[in-house]
Amino acid sequence: MIKRTLYFGNPAYLKTKDEQLVFQSEDTGELKTLPIEDIGVLILDHQQLTITQALIAKLLENNVALITCDNRHHPTGMLLNLDGNSLQSRKFQAQLEASRPLKKQLWQQTISAKIENQACMLESVQIGAKNLRNWSVEVKSGDADNHEAMAAAYYWKNFFPIFPEFRRDPEGEPPNNLLNYGYAILRAIVARSLVSSGLLPTLGIFHKNQYNAYCLADDIMEPYRPFVDKVVWNIVRMNGRYLELTPDMKKQLLSVPAMDVRINEEKSPLMVAVQKTTASLAKCFEGKQRKILYPEFI
Repeated sequence: MIKRTLYFGNPAYLKTKDEQLVFQSEDTGELKTLPIEDIGVLILDHQQLTITQALIAKLLENNVALITCDNRHHPTGMLLNLDGNSLQSRKFQAQLEASRPLKKQLWQQTISAKIENQACMLESVQIGAKNLRNWSVEVKSGDADNHEAMAAAYYWKNFFPIFPEFRRDPEGEPPNNLLNYGYAILRAIVARSLVSSGLLPTLGIFHKNQYNAYCLADDIMEPYRPFVDKVVWNIVRMNGRYLELTPDMKKQLLSVPAMDVRINEEKSPLMVAVQKTTASLAKCFEGKQRKILYPEFI
């Protein structure tokens, strides 16, 4: 069953009772409940939200990714379960002992899949991507020739026709804000699935920033980014240059976990596909298989 993504953007009191999340609106006093086991990601996006420690503990116990936002409504933090898999110690050890050649091969697969999905994204909106198709099969071990950067330069230059000077910059002008929000949701989904698969989100196969607690999540989410880009492209198409983040735009971005993708020749919601990806990565670390399962556009 696909887990739900919940968003709270108004003053409220959140607590738990009988394995349920209990939500009480400060504006109306209305009470609502939801089984905690049905939740995958929970986003707190208001400075007057109150959440009990008991609820936080229950959410993490059930492997919910808990995202907090700042006063600009930008995701700024994430809490994850520390004990997500019954064989966690063994899987940690396999991850820690992964050889450099294996990591370089896994990064090659990751970048090849990312560029292929970028090509699919562009072609879905009638933008030529023959060079991306070529680059996706030319990626070498460790992406030695930096095809990722070559593909990104072409991809973003052509991605938003009404923004011909667009540059992908987390601190840049809209629609960077929409991409940031969507990627934060995606990052939470991937980090949650890594923990569930018994892996350490901190230890990447490529990313190594000592200040980044989610290097592996940032690695594995790469081929999934074009699915977020697709949602953002549609928002831009409908709204033009008026791209301050609205509740409706957030609602569209919150649909990302339920998007249909194809993985291992089967149709699957994106959140379920991510779990298949991280499970396959754990098997690669353990020497049980050689290829990570990544999604494709349907």
